[in-house]
Amino acid sequence: MATPHIPLRETSDKPVIWTVSISRLFDLLRDIMVEFKDRATIEPIHLGFEEAVQHIRERMATERCDAIIAAGSNAAYLKSRIAAVPVVVAKASGFDVMQALARARKISSDIGIITYQETMPALTEFQDTFGLKLAQRTYATEEDARIQINELKAAGIKAVVGAGLITDLAEEAGMTGVFLYSAATIRQAFEDALEIARLTQLESARGRMHPQAESLRARHGLNDLRGDSAAMEGVRQSIALFARSPATVLIQGETGTGKELVAQAIHRESPRARHPFVAINCGAVAESLLESELFGYEEGAFTGSRRGGHAGLFEAANRGTLFLDEIGEMPPQLQTRLLRVLEEREVVRVGGTRPIPVDVRIVSATHCDLDERIHDGRFRADLFYRLGVLRVALPPLRERPDDLVALAEWCLKNALAAMNVRPHANLHAEVVACAPLLASYAWPGNVRELRNLMERLALFLAAQPLQALTPGFVLGAAPELARHAAGAVQPVSINSPSPPPQENIAQVLARFGGNREAAAKHLGISRTTLWRKLRELK
Repeated sequence: MATPHIPLRETSDKPVIWTVSISRLFDLLRDIMVEFKDRATIEPIHLGFEEAVQHIRERMATERCDAIIAAGSNAAYLKSRIAAVPVVVAKASGFDVMQALARARKISSDIGIITYQETMPALTEFQDTFGLKLAQRTYATEEDARIQINELKAAGIKAVVGAGLITDLAEEAGMTGVFLYSAATIRQAFEDALEIARLTQLESARGRMHPQAESLRARHGLNDLRGDSAAMEGVRQSIALFARSPATVLIQGETGTGKELVAQAIHRESPRARHPFVAINCGAVAESLLESELFGYEEGAFTGSRRGGHAGLFEAANRGTLFLDEIGEMPPQLQTRLLRVLEEREVVRVGGTRPIPVDVRIVSATHCDLDERIHDGRFRADLFYRLGVLRVALPPLRERPDDLVALAEWCLKNALAAMNVRPHANLHAEVVACAPLLASYAWPGNVRELRNLMERLALFLAAQPLQALTPGFVLGAAPELARHAAGAVQPVSINSPSPPPQENIAQVLARFGGNREAAAKHLGISRTTLWRKLRELK
């Protein structure tokens, strides 16, 4: 049950923070929140996933909330479902991990550690140095986590380190669960929530003056740039290095390669992380509006100007980062004004004369060839060199084939989770079986196109729960891949479910005399999927 609540008065000046958690994290959050009661109005919500989403949405209709604190898979679920309020993710520190492993080591030398969506590569060197036997696993959903727990138990692991969901499942399976989060980590989450609440209130006080600015927060960090290929590891190393510098950064890459993810990660890793991250697409705003959005305007600067004037995005991003996406589309006149801001570190509003000092780091991105635009006279060479002090080149997906399977599986699991569909245990093997088909395609839309395809496949798989993910099924959902596929691969119709409605699993088994292999072949699924479906029917 959720904690009873009293509607908050809208006139309250204190930030309003809700903590959303289940299991052990709830108690830790409740213990720490008393330390912040003088700085914010904080309320714990003892719910998770869809129940929490529904509860929050109902309350948001009549109440104010400036930030939500959650952790692990619960936090990721809330972030994907709630756009009206920022979700602060409590992340375990390296010290938390070391403490948890030390506690687990007292129980057993064979330790499992299960983390949400990604492993901890640094632990490989750590375990070699200290002689620990660590089995690292990741999960995307509760069912996925349960599978990992059972596999670790079968391998003889007795202690499992993880978040509340993991420790609860471990103890349910007769193992020892070692909780990952510390009080210091939760205190930092509260501090982050207070800072974000301040930015949220600032954005509200500005009356949403900047409809083109996507956010005053960077929602993605270094770990959101997925892929273990050498190319992606090089990108992450560049981000970590460039984040230390105040110099401008130019990100170049094809559409869909994740340029804004890189910009947000640079901001999140930099000393400016606690200050605003403001993004605007220079190619999506009319020239007449782009100037006033960037530099602001004084009262009476033009017909229809706001009384009292209007602060621009440079002012909104003060002490933080301004991300200029599609910088190659910026009109020449504004390129000149931008160059002056970079050189003088001050802006002059449209219709004004007073220079306003700004402390802003500029990160820009483009998918076009700026050298060609300079040659054609459409982009200033001096601005190009000023923007590109530091440069990041993002590789297209076709040049990182080693990442394709892991990315496809991760996107598919998240898409299934978004529809409350549990991925079955055989999903990884099925994605691997589709790898040659996926690798044969050039992916002109890069990771964005791959993600969109996985969302499409998830929709069809949700509608046909007995259907295995086969190359033929992928072709049926994505005919654009057909011209690149091997001739032996035939598309499977996605318009009729398998098996037919009149024929259930029990009937098929009876038809083949209990021969599961023959039944699975008839149904078009693997024996593992058939076994899983039979268990669900019990």
